[in-house]
Amino acid sequence: MPTEMRVNGTARRSAGNPLTPLIDVLRDEFHLTGAKPVCREGFCGACLVLVDGAPRASCLIPVALAEGCDIVTIEGISALDRLNDIQTQLDRHDAVQCGMCFPGMVMTLTHFLAHNTQPSREDVRAALTGNICRCTGYERIVDAALAAAGAGGEVRP
Repeated sequence: MPTEMRVNGTARRSAGNPLTPLIDVLRDEFHLTGAKPVCREGFCGACLVLVDGAPRASCLIPVALAEGCDIVTIEGISALDRLNDIQTQLDRHDAVQCGMCFPGMVMTLTHFLAHNTQPSREDVRAALTGNICRCTGYERIVDAALAAAGAGGEVRP
């Protein structure tokens, strides 16, 4: 039985195995390759997407459980092919290196900042729990999030 959902505002249908992880459907069927299938255990955060407005590890969700859901991927958060505020600030703060964690970080921080307009450094650090970055470290990422929130993150050399 097909699974129907909205992905980035468009009605989509998966006719494959209902137990296939959502990350595989997004990448293989819908050709949305921004989310990364890194650990496949819900530990690293690289595959995060917004499911009905909340960040979820798409590697842990069988596509059948996405039936009727509104899914937003990193491809769907930018308006008119422009970077959103957190993407812009991550770039300005040189907070991205290899790019594996980037989609999950962007999804987490986009959701977090939509609900927290004046976060502290500690708030941002807590929000990033479950997102692993092995290259950049977290201080530049926190600075970028604070700058995107207008809370005075500083640009490091």
